Amino acid sequence: MNSPYCYVAQIDHSPDLEVLNIDCCPCTPTPLQLLKLGLFACAPISLSLAVDLCVLELVRTLFVWITPNTTAWCEALEVFLTARGYKLSTKDNLRRRFSNVYHWYSVLVMNAGDHVYSLISQHLPSCSLGDEVLPAQPSDYLRSHCPVCFGMQDWQKDHGSRLKLDCHVCINACFTQERSANSRGADGLDPPNPTRSVFISDEEVARMEAHVLACRGSLPGRGTKRKKPEGDEDGYEDGMRIPKASTRFFADTGIMALLCRHDCVLWLVNMTSAGEKQYYALALIKKLFEHLPPTMTVGILYDIACQLERSCLKYQLLEQGILSRIVFSISIFHAYGHQWPCQLIYHPCKCEGFGLSDGEGCERLWSALKMLIPPLRVSGYHQRLFVLNAQVRHLDSKNLDTFGEWLSRRWTRCQTKKSSAEHVLRQLSVDEANIRPEWRAQVEHQTKPLSRRSKTNNDEQISKILTLERTLSNLDDSVRALEMQLCAGNTLNNVDFNLRLADKRTHRSKVADTLRRWKASLGIRQLNDLQQLRRSIFLQIRLDAQAVKARLCERLRQRKFEIERFEQSYRQTVNEHKLHLVTTYNNLCGKLIDLIRRGEAPAGAIAPHSISPTGIFQLDVDDDIWQDVGLDGNDMAPPAWLADENMRAAIKFQLEVDRCNEERARIMRERCVLQEWMMAEWDALQEARTRAEENEDLCFHFDLRARLLSGLVVHWQSRVRPIPCAWPLPDSWGPTPNDLAEAANMYYQPSCLDGTAAVYDSENDWESDEERENDELIDELEEAALAGAYIDLDSDSYDI
Repeated sequence: MNSPYCYVAQIDHSPDLEVLNIDCCPCTPTPLQLLKLGLFACAPISLSLAVDLCVLELVRTLFVWITPNTTAWCEALEVFLTARGYKLSTKDNLRRRFSNVYHWYSVLVMNAGDHVYSLISQHLPSCSLGDEVLPAQPSDYLRSHCPVCFGMQDWQKDHGSRLKLDCHVCINACFTQERSANSRGADGLDPPNPTRSVFISDEEVARMEAHVLACRGSLPGRGTKRKKPEGDEDGYEDGMRIPKASTRFFADTGIMALLCRHDCVLWLVNMTSAGEKQYYALALIKKLFEHLPPTMTVGILYDIACQLERSCLKYQLLEQGILSRIVFSISIFHAYGHQWPCQLIYHPCKCEGFGLSDGEGCERLWSALKMLIPPLRVSGYHQRLFVLNAQVRHLDSKNLDTFGEWLSRRWTRCQTKKSSAEHVLRQLSVDEANIRPEWRAQVEHQTKPLSRRSKTNNDEQISKILTLERTLSNLDDSVRALEMQLCAGNTLNNVDFNLRLADKRTHRSKVADTLRRWKASLGIRQLNDLQQLRRSIFLQIRLDAQAVKARLCERLRQRKFEIERFEQSYRQTVNEHKLHLVTTYNNLCGKLIDLIRRGEAPAGAIAPHSISPTGIFQLDVDDDIWQDVGLDGNDMAPPAWLADENMRAAIKFQLEVDRCNEERARIMRERCVLQEWMMAEWDALQEARTRAEENEDLCFHFDLRARLLSGLVVHWQSRVRPIPCAWPLPDSWGPTPNDLAEAANMYYQPSCLDGTAAVYDSENDWESDEERENDELIDELEEAALAGAYIDLDSDSYDI
């Protein structure tokens, strides 16, 4: 219960303390009276500490820019007070009480902000998400998190443009944001926080996990041997199956995020498994589509999007109504770790509709959250989620302020990149009408399954039949030789000899039965191909060369996993085997060249390119080893996308122009959406303020919101002015010219203590516009260098 008197000590400019006596009763609790005095109490009853609101706001602001550490803050404050004669009576007295004050003050600020925005959003024209009913527009939740993606009044406006996808999102997991399983008793002092969270509830994740398990059916038991991946499926190299996190030492193993293309966090998932399970990503996707209109399409960039889409198609993990509206792609940096056929389909620079979106927003989020790794590793469950939510709110507010700069930077980059690509295309002088058909032919050819992996492939069946025929012929010779030896009486033991002859006949009978089954499965075209191979030595040798090259290419693809130094001895053995395959393949190519020279090859036959053993392990995408010139019997003449260097370059730059055109259309649309969002927010704010005229507290918060929106308009207008609009819009963004003038004066004119404007010397500003542009250029160069380092593997240790 409240005491009749509360003695509050407040540090003043005078050397003494000022003692305030407060009369309190149940109708006027002490914390409320302190709050009116600008102080926040550490507890609702029996309080012993109150902190100035300005100090709390300073700490709250500080702790989203640096690693939050109340212990260091309180210890520094104690040392500061002790040096001035204000010694606290007990050890650790300040830290616990200040931490409690700071935490619940942060909760109050968050809830107050959410309450004010909920009052404003009631006057927005958009439709909120109803119970079990899909909205006609993106939900208010999405609208508040990313105005550029979901802030337009009619998302179907300008729907006839070149945009194939209505929005882009990216998904990724981070296993460094862990929480220790032994958090030193933090669970007992870790109550839930009554704040809005971007985390999907554990119940929703559990339901998705159960759904995935039900779709997949029964899984192999502990004693069941894992099936080896077939074909070109992603698998594990021997000794490379290492878990990303340990559930033995960590209760929470990481987080998975869903972000829009503007790096705004939409939802997070708390992970508790040792690996990156698919149901986490599926829970995020399902949550997103619950807040979207029923026909809105989404492009999802994910580092293993190829595997996720295959699982969704195979096990029907997502409803067809959702899956049909998704286009999967791989994040641009992770795409280089995938095989080339996978890149042809899923690389965002080759996938229609993704523009210049890179899908690496999650990586930038992990970089912004890395300062939270040490403190959150030993925090409680609810405290960890609360701190992450607070940091996400801070990052969202930063993104909101920089939307105009983001659009301007992307517009400039798009225009520059498109101009450069078009200039190269003009120099190549390649007919544009032939570029796209050649690109489609290249994708179709290079994404075909490998012949050695397809169980129903013609060449493989015919090759096996030819092998069985040779084996059967050798067995016939062996049986005849044994029969003649028996008839001549040249045997020492007739019983053993008859057993040996019976074994040979049984083996011969089994081979003959297998050969009959294989021949019976052939069609008319396959039988014709078999007859041609029997008559042509050239075709038989070419078939053998194709099989040897396929094995060599597969072993070279596996080379990217050989990155550890302790594998030197193993790698040397594998490399020697690869060089043996190179020698075998080159010998077969030599035989084919000799047959062509002697005129014993089919008309128009082309000699395949031999493979140089020098630099074979560098895995250059333009090496001859990846080209099947002279080995494809269906098309003896090499296509233009393979043999014509100008066509190959034209395809590359034409794809770049196409992506730039998509990006240009999207940026123009986003510029309009940004203005429409601001106009709607301003109108809703004015309506809310009109209805709350009698409430001074709400009017104060509404005025703060108006000041914020006016400052955003000042920041955005100058940045997006060079960007044309996708549809007609008025000149006004909502705020009046007076509001914009006041905001510009507040944001750009530093003030002195007497209230006058300070003189701003732009010449001495250490961070000028030119330097910022140089910083952006340096960042782009560093990103390019990092990508190059990722692709260009060091081949010194792979020398022949």
